[in-house]
Amino acid sequence: MDKRNKTQLQRAVGYFHGVTFILSITIGAGIFIAPKGVLKYSSLHVGITLSIWVACAVVSMINALTYAELGTTFPRSGAQYYFLKRSLGAPFFFFCFWTDLFTIPAGMATRTLLLAEYVIQPFYPGCSAPTLPKKCLALAILWSLGILGVQGVKKITWFQTISTAMKTTVLCFIALNGAVLVIRKENLIRLGDAFSSELPNLSQIPEAFFQGLYAYSGWQSMVSIAGEIKNPAKNIPRCISTALSLVTILYLLVNISYLTVLTPEEIMASDAVAMTWADRVIPSYQWIISIGVSTSILSGLLASIFSSSRLWYCASQEGQMPLLFSMLNTHSSPALAVIQTIILASIMIFPSDLIRLINLIGFSGSIEFGLTMIGLIKLRYQEPNLPRPFKVHLLFALGTFIMTFLLVLIPIIQSPKMYHIYVLFFILSGFLLYLVFVYFKFCFGWFNEVTCYLQLLLNISPPDEPEEYISKEITLPKKCSEVSTKI
Repeated sequence: MDKRNKTQLQRAVGYFHGVTFILSITIGAGIFIAPKGVLKYSSLHVGITLSIWVACAVVSMINALTYAELGTTFPRSGAQYYFLKRSLGAPFFFFCFWTDLFTIPAGMATRTLLLAEYVIQPFYPGCSAPTLPKKCLALAILWSLGILGVQGVKKITWFQTISTAMKTTVLCFIALNGAVLVIRKENLIRLGDAFSSELPNLSQIPEAFFQGLYAYSGWQSMVSIAGEIKNPAKNIPRCISTALSLVTILYLLVNISYLTVLTPEEIMASDAVAMTWADRVIPSYQWIISIGVSTSILSGLLASIFSSSRLWYCASQEGQMPLLFSMLNTHSSPALAVIQTIILASIMIFPSDLIRLINLIGFSGSIEFGLTMIGLIKLRYQEPNLPRPFKVHLLFALGTFIMTFLLVLIPIIQSPKMYHIYVLFFILSGFLLYLVFVYFKFCFGWFNEVTCYLQLLLNISPPDEPEEYISKEITLPKKCSEVSTKI
């Protein structure tokens, strides 16, 4: 059979589209939401705020390069989950999947509402947009992206290329304007005064980090779609390094531009910082910023749908979810996984506290990062001869673990909050579900009929071959061991 006609995920993402994909998912709602949160937990101190942004960039780069080792060692969809199962065991695989099962759609719902706010607000000048039209528009956007998400990787990458070019242009415009305005004497004086604000408490620093790390998040998607990347051993590290370097420079310049034009108090009072900045600098061309922000969030949402559906695909292949979620349509896309992601995000479309939601996502994500670093260190000693095309120093993994451990521990000790209890309850419920549905393999009798019906309805079928995610150096010894066992 011709390989091109097989029903399986296609390796169609090269270096250029890989960099574009990371940029599209990283430069999303974060840069328009997080500046307010970082300022808040930095006690409006500009020096601390900019330091947090730099520190978050360094931490994100270290985390991303560490994850790149996972993606190049096991270049398959949802590589980080397969790695956790192999290093720490199936319960930890399920825990991380269970966490992302809700935090990713929650973040998508929040960004969709923010996008609806930017799109609909020009039709309600001088007042806030009504809630009902905003929700309806958010649902329409979400399901339109879901339809595009089942069309396969090639169509998505071209859409991401165009949208990333648009939003990067807008952010560069903001950054360059800020660079020009900062040389004015009055702006320099106001910016200097902001450096004399009160220093934040120690317990606030992790909260500020969660806000900044949220803006840099998205590089994990490159590891999630490792099964669709050309030459993953070479392209995954290169794409991550290039994209995060560009994002870091852009974010710092944009934040300086915000702080040059607006006071910290004005940024805190604004629900849409970029629009407030545009109203102050270029009020006649405010619509350009609106289009740029909307495009930025839109492409980030599509990238989130694409990468999160591959997590469902991986969980299904590893027996943690029903087989249905790893079945592919004629476009080589896990259609049901995409639909399930959209359904969960649709349910979560409700007015929410963005800053508190980001803290919740950051807290849960830090636990997941910590577990991954433990697994990486353990696998280094457990399987030292495992071929690793890209290998980071163990100090990177150890440093990331210490950082995530402190980010989780300091807020609990210094100022415990109710959402810490919610996260603990959520973790325990995940392990309970693992015992019932995965370990003891409880299954409803009618599920086979539902599986057949959905296969016919969505025109999906299992992949023709198992995903090839282990290099020749690993598979050959495995085959030899099988032969020797039979003999």
